[in-house]
This record gives sequence, C-alpha cells and structure tokens, in this order.
Amino acid sequence: MSSLSKRLISLMLVAFIVVACSSTPTGRRQLTLKSDAALAQEGARQMAIIRANSPLVQDRATIDYVSCVANAIVETLEGEDAAMYWELAIVNQPDVNAFVMPGGKIVVKSGILTVAQNQHQLAAVLGHEVAHVTAHHANERASRGEITSYGVEVLALILGGGWYNRTQGAYGAASALNTLGIMNPFSRMQESEADVIGLEYMARAGFDPRESVELWQNMNNSSETTKVPEFMSTHPSGETRIESMVQHLPEMLALYNEAQAQGRNPDCQR
Repeated sequence: MSSLSKRLISLMLVAFIVVACSSTPTGRRQLTLKSDAALAQEGARQMAIIRANSPLVQDRATIDYVSCVANAIVETLEGEDAAMYWELAIVNQPDVNAFVMPGGKIVVKSGILTVAQNQHQLAAVLGHEVAHVTAHHANERASRGEITSYGVEVLALILGGGWYNRTQGAYGAASALNTLGIMNPFSRMQESEADVIGLEYMARAGFDPRESVELWQNMNNSSETTKVPEFMSTHPSGETRIESMVQHLPEMLALYNEAQAQGRNPDCQR
C-alpha cells in the first residue's frame, strides 16, 4: 500500500476520533461532526425557499387539521426540542410524502392525506418526521457521509493500485460499495429508529399507535409508493416497518392508555 493510502486511512481514523458523541431518544450513541445551529440555519433557509416557490395549500380546514396533529405531538416534547421553533408547510402536490429539515421545519405534501386517512395515521407520519429532528439524524447522516467519503477514496486507491493508477471504474465500484453497504443500511436504520420514536410521540400525545399499522398497509397499497428492493433503498420496506411496529405495540399501547387517562385525547378533524 502506498504512503498516500496509509495517510488517508490515518485521516479517516482521526476523523472518527474527533467527532462529537451524543445519544438519540432511543439511547443509541451517535457521532456528529456538524454544528446543529448551522444545520438549523440552513433548514430555515430551505423552508423559506419552499414557502416562496411551492404551491401551498390555502384551504383553512386542511391547514388547521394538519396543524392540530403536529401541535399535539410537539407539545409532548421536552427541553431544547420543546423550545425549538417548529414550522409547518403543506404543499399542494399529489406526492405521498412528507419530510423534515433541521431546526424543526416540517413539509407535508397534500397527497399524504390520501393514505393517512385519519388523525391517528397522520400522527404516525408527523411523529416520524419530528423524530428525525429530535434524533439529530440530518447531522449524523451528513457527518457519516463526510467520513465515508474518505473510505471511498482509500478503497478506490487500493482497487486501482495507487493514486496514479486509480481508475474511474475503481472509484465507481468503491462508491457503489459505500452506497449499498454503508449509507443505505445506515439510512434504513435511521428510518426504523424514527418509526419507533415517532410511535412513542404519537402515543404520548393520545393518538392510537395501532393506526400506524393501518397507515403502512395503506402505503403498501398506494400506487404512488415506489417499490424497490430493500437493499437498494434508503428506507425499509413497508413489510419490515409493519413488523417492527407490531413488535413495539404493547409498550406503545401502555403509553397511549396513560395519555388517555391524563386527558390527552386529540380531536383533530379534517
């Protein structure tokens, strides 16, 4: 192995050592290189662009309905998550999709309301998105991407026989291995974690976690949902998600019953 390859490997090891450590709401330890404040600022900038350039839903009843569910979930948060400035935008597009940006910026495509057929199912969607923020998934994903980029360079050097002999084919092979072997499984792990945290949030807010299973059955039956092999996807399959949710239902139902006993019984009507 060339001295340059060894040097790059050393840089990778240093990167792993200097990253900051934190924990997600599930207790999983994570490594982050980025500043949460800087990412939140970028999230706010992107939200402003979406608001300025997207066809936003104007129907007051729909806005109030989605906001009602989102507010009920956010109200269960504590500490810095509760203090965050959460913001919601509902885009009038048929996509069955919702996503979140750092800093608590939630974007819902109106098409999601065709599969999230009641407040409980919508809570499963929004709880999942809120969980991505509270678990700092964007920071972790960006940091891991930065770290694994070193690995792609090193592997391409090894496959290509050194810096001067490195081929485009070797770099492409290394990139594909990184995507399928590291980044996609990592993304699927984050999605599964957000499912579990989101279930807890919706249950604590007084939404029925059993409806999350119905939601994913609707998702699986939706023609708008793209079907790709799980190993090629950044998300777990619908079947995998349903299996995980069913596994966690006993503990989530206990939280739901406790919330109901405490008077948390949202009545968000479309």
